[in-house]
Amino acid sequence: MKRTVLLAGVAGLLALAAPAVAAEKITVYTALEADQLKAYEAAFEAANPDVEIQWVRDSTGIITAKLLAEKDNPQADVVWGLAATSLMLLDSQGMLQGYAPAGLDQVTPAFRDPRPQPTWVGMDIWASALCFNTAEAEAKGLPAPKSWEDLTNPAYKGQIVMPNPASSGTGYLMVSAWLQLMGEEKGWAFMDKLHENIGSYVHSGSKPCRQAGAGEYAIGLSFEYRANKTKEDGAPIDIVFPSEGLGWDMEAVSVVKGTKHAEAAQKLVDWAISGPANDLYAGSYAITAVPGHAKPLANVPADLQQRLIKNDFAWAAANRDRILAEWSRRYDGKSEPKS
Repeated sequence: MKRTVLLAGVAGLLALAAPAVAAEKITVYTALEADQLKAYEAAFEAANPDVEIQWVRDSTGIITAKLLAEKDNPQADVVWGLAATSLMLLDSQGMLQGYAPAGLDQVTPAFRDPRPQPTWVGMDIWASALCFNTAEAEAKGLPAPKSWEDLTNPAYKGQIVMPNPASSGTGYLMVSAWLQLMGEEKGWAFMDKLHENIGSYVHSGSKPCRQAGAGEYAIGLSFEYRANKTKEDGAPIDIVFPSEGLGWDMEAVSVVKGTKHAEAAQKLVDWAISGPANDLYAGSYAITAVPGHAKPLANVPADLQQRLIKNDFAWAAANRDRILAEWSRRYDGKSEPKS
């Protein structure tokens, strides 16, 4: 009996001393907002304790360029939270692995690559919004804008900050929307006039709203999540959704072709389109890929979906390089230095 107890005690000590099985690490490239990452990571890893995320985060254009530069030697396993138009560009280069995640049939069809083994699946929609500092406007006698065209008013000279579309997905969805709404000739003419009023082009979709909220500029061209968050945090801003229609894109998730951690990568994609993930997205965005999870947001109109432009994603992806080259030729002189 004593020998049995002794052996059991030794076995217990050995079990305690044995190292826990290490979680499999996957590298995830993302343009998700920095203040979203912790909650997303914690929720995924709680559901999948055998997988650990290592983030590489930057603005959409920078992450897209990094992935393209690594085409022949991919470093990422998953792309989670990048613009669908960027993923379409990567897909055209043969860089994404087709995978039909669990629960795919619950995703709204327009939110995914339509092939049976989709190379990307959407998460949520983010859309253009203006952050208008009412205190600065009152001090400087500036009218409140209601439309994109209003932004060409000479009264706003030097008072507008906008994301650079080459580095920011928010910037690109605006430029793409203007060209689609107005046609290319009128779209570029509009941007020529807008450029006269721009104080700076910055390398983040969130920064213009933060700067407007801090009073550095009267108007920041940004997107509805950051506008809503900035206002909820107490900044003296009104949120404007321009009357002509809103540029928009989808955040989406993909497995990178060539990953050495395919099973773990697929677990992340499975979770990223799940109900719990969509509940998290709904805390930030008014439109989610899986119906039934979105909820009202304090400063976002209930009819946001009706305000979105008719967006030709294939055109936006196919013409991205051409549009960005022309934009840079015309306007890059006002871009802030890259850090």
